[in-house]
Parts: sequence; structure tokens; C-alpha cells
Amino acid sequence: MHPGEVQRIQIFVPKVRMTFNTLEDAAKFYKDYAKAAGFSTRVWSTNKKENEIKNQLITCSKEGKWKSKISSTEKTNPSASLNCLARIYIHILKNVGVWIISKVVLHHSHSCCPNQAEMLKQYRELSMSVCRTIENNEEAGIRPGKTYQSFVAAAGGHHELNFIEKDVRNYITREVKNVSELDDAKEFGKYLLRMKKKNQIFFFELELEDDQLIKLAFWADARSRAVCEYFGDVISFDTTYNTNRYNLVCNSFVGVNHHSQSTLLG
Repeated sequence: MHPGEVQRIQIFVPKVRMTFNTLEDAAKFYKDYAKAAGFSTRVWSTNKKENEIKNQLITCSKEGKWKSKISSTEKTNPSASLNCLARIYIHILKNVGVWIISKVVLHHSHSCCPNQAEMLKQYRELSMSVCRTIENNEEAGIRPGKTYQSFVAAAGGHHELNFIEKDVRNYITREVKNVSELDDAKEFGKYLLRMKKKNQIFFFELELEDDQLIKLAFWADARSRAVCEYFGDVISFDTTYNTNRYNLVCNSFVGVNHHSQSTLLG
């Protein structure tokens, strides 16, 4: 669509009305269609009555006019406002309790690229295994760029990934570097409780300071307790001495039994 061209928008009511049990199902249907067509969506407006949603408007993410802060005379590569009007209207049928798509606008003011849809922000995601690798690499001091390139190499190319390097850097900033000591203490306590729930023989003691930071912690799993009972007393005293980014002070001596002798640290 060229600047100054009148955009003809065709709004139509579907002849065969699809029904959905929930608003989320209807929104997911349009999101799946958008991904296949090569564009992303966003909820533009939601109308409620007595705290109950009655209808919702979902548009193309490029809806609306964008005004640049740079004057048109200074632009080296000027572009027209997108103002895309592709959208759907969803509302609930009274006395039936089902949702329908009542109106649809399919025309876009821009080109859509189905083969590049996974690179749109709405569809990019980091799996649990990817997040774990990012955390481990960050802990080891590996640069985000190197981490991302390792994913590229393992997948066989950039196009085989459904995320970009920016997503890796954002995850490090948002999830890794902003972890507080208080959150660490809470998560550690939850972990000990989960282990106890899995096996009642698991034993732990956790004591927190007044500010909810860890003062002392001790735990022993079922195997360790059985070995201790069979072979005798065991002392474990591991030391880190503020060597990691959490400034954790944890000391450890390693005991000796008749099978092997371990180095004693102090």
C-alpha cells in the first residue's frame, strides 16, 4: 500500500459461525491462524459488564499509526505508517455461554511472511533446557554471544531456532542477574521440601536469619543416612568462600571410610 492510497477494508460476518467454549480458545484459534499467515496479534480492547468479559477485539500487532520522532526531511529511509486494520471481533452469545467470531478483517496494509513467523516476538520462546544451558553458561562466565552460537551450531543454523540472540541476552538480564538472595533462600527451602516429599527418609535442617537469608543448612538423603549407619560417623564440610556470584559461604570436610580416602578441606 502506497502513501496517499485509499485503503479499502472489507469487513464481513462469517456465514458459518465457529463456536468456542472459552474466550481463550477463540483467541488461540486466531493466534494459530496468524502464525500460519505470517503476522502476530495483540488484544486491542476488552469490554466487561459487571466484571464479566462480553466481547474482545484482537488486531494485527501492526495496528495503529506510528509517528517517528525524526522529521521526514532528515530520514534517509522514510517509510509509510502501517496502520493495519486486520482484526477479529469475538463476543459471547447470551443465554448460550459460547463464544463466536462475529466480524473479521483479513486485509493487511503490509506483507506477511509465513516462513518467518517464528521469528516474530510473539512466537519466539526459550525452552526449559535452553534456559538451563543459558544459566549454566552464565555461571561459567561464557559470553551470551558464544552461548547463542552454540545453539545455532547444535540446531544446524539460525533458521532452525525459534529465538534470537536478543532473547538470550534478555533472559540473562531478566531472570539470571536479577535473582536476589532472598529468592535463593526461598527456592532452596522449596527444593528441600520437595526432596522430603519424595522420600520421607530425607532429612534436612534449615535456619534463616531475621532478614530471611540462609544462616545454616544441613541435609542428608536416604543413601547417605544408610551409609552412615553402616560405616559409622561421617563429617562433611565443603568450602566455597565467596567464590561464586551469590557470595555463598559454605565449608565442607570430606570423611573417610574403608573403601576410599577423600581429601580433607579446611
